[in-house]
Amino acid sequence: MKISFGLNKNRLSLQSLLLSWVFILLTMAAQAQNFGNGPLRIVSPFPPGGGTDTLGRMIAQRYTEHFGFPAIVENKTGANGTLGAAFVAKSKGDGLTMLIVPAGYVANPALYKSLPYDQSHDFAPVSLLASGPLVLVTALSLPVNNTRQFITMAKAHPGELNYGSPGSGALPHLSAELFASMSGIKLTHVPYKGPAMAITDLISGYIQLYFMNATQALPMVETKKLRALGVTSLGRSAIAPLIPSLSESGVKGYEMTNWYGMLVPATTPKTVVSNINSEVLASLKSPEIQKNISAGGMVVEASSAEHFTEFLKQETLKYQKVIEWAGIRGTL
Repeated sequence: MKISFGLNKNRLSLQSLLLSWVFILLTMAAQAQNFGNGPLRIVSPFPPGGGTDTLGRMIAQRYTEHFGFPAIVENKTGANGTLGAAFVAKSKGDGLTMLIVPAGYVANPALYKSLPYDQSHDFAPVSLLASGPLVLVTALSLPVNNTRQFITMAKAHPGELNYGSPGSGALPHLSAELFASMSGIKLTHVPYKGPAMAITDLISGYIQLYFMNATQALPMVETKKLRALGVTSLGRSAIAPLIPSLSESGVKGYEMTNWYGMLVPATTPKTVVSNINSEVLASLKSPEIQKNISAGGMVVEASSAEHFTEFLKQETLKYQKVIEWAGIRGTL
């Protein structure tokens, strides 16, 4: 029986939802400021073509068309996003400079001995936008059908099974290390310069394991290029309800999701941050937004700035433990 995940619709729903939330954030910030102060800067700390860059450019275009006020995306890339973050940290807190970050943002304090900013003090968290799982996938040539079988094989062959990642310290790398530590197995890391070659080698069977973005993984699972063992959310995901979570598959309590959040310089007035956040929470009451959330298989994560601040602290601690356990180090 063919399983249809409705991927294209879900991808559009995800993009629409994120754009709706972030657009509201930008609207409130603009209304609170003097437009004569200069263009709105949406900083993407990763290269053009990636998720934060694409999202930022769509927002900038929509913002300019709606207000007639210039909005630009600046790609300030390098060192796992730290260069772009440093730019925002040192920017004027006038509501005209914002930073979009993915989950990997919280790994930086543990990855690098010194950062060009203080991550816990130089930013004002605005809101956590949304979260979604990765999918643990294996090569079809690997003779396992579920997570428990994989763990059994890995224990019988310590260090002989390879997993790929798009680079040391990236979310798939840390997800695999957390999985290994919680399941008591030893795996061998094979870092790549980006996900494309890693996925090619996974399909070919040169590596056996990869923690992949769901929108990439599900079409390959559906077309039987790869096998899905589990999702990284604590429970099953609405985007793929037939795939069990790793937590229910023998690695109890495992959770490592990707998420997006918005931050501004710490000097941004609290009233501006509060007004932006209030509008985000109000938007979640919209039936259309609720429908998009359900269709996209997402978990609503928009919350108070205080909650996002605490969330960042907990995520930072979790990433720190994984990085220390695996002995991962980055260089700036």
